[in-house]
Amino acid sequence: MSRLVLAIDQGTTSTRAMIFDRESKVISMGQREHRQIYPQPGWVEHDPREIWQQTQEVVQEALARAGVPGGAIAAIGITNQRETTVVWNRQTGQPYTNALVWQDTRTDQICAQLEREGYGPLFRERTGLPISTYFSGPNLRWLLDHIAALRADAERGGALFGTLDTWLI
Repeated sequence: MSRLVLAIDQGTTSTRAMIFDRESKVISMGQREHRQIYPQPGWVEHDPREIWQQTQEVVQEALARAGVPGGAIAAIGITNQRETTVVWNRQTGQPYTNALVWQDTRTDQICAQLEREGYGPLFRERTGLPISTYFSGPNLRWLLDHIAALRADAERGGALFGTLDTWLI
């Protein structure tokens, strides 16, 4: 059996798994949409547990449609939905809260404060980008400031932070 590549595309609205052969021909695919959670105007969240479950389902679906066992996969590639932020407990592996999606604007005040304090030029110099609610840094700050258990665990080294690709890996 030829070795195959599995690509996982964890996007803003769905998760897709595709299996490719050596010639980059698509052998099979599985895809599931996930919920968009809007707790307040401007806030956009995803349930990381739902995304984890659906990732497992679409991978199994793609394998089944291809008629191959998992051992036929030589490599796995993963893409993710930009800066969506998730923080989970190092011991349990469970997220503290829903992921804050890259579209979420709840950190506008944090970003405005950084600009008022003069960090805009430094940020642009080092990154080439403006301070923005788009990025995971302000989201992490918001989560640390608003989720007490997360703050306590983070101070003890018990919290892990990343975007959805690191959560899935």
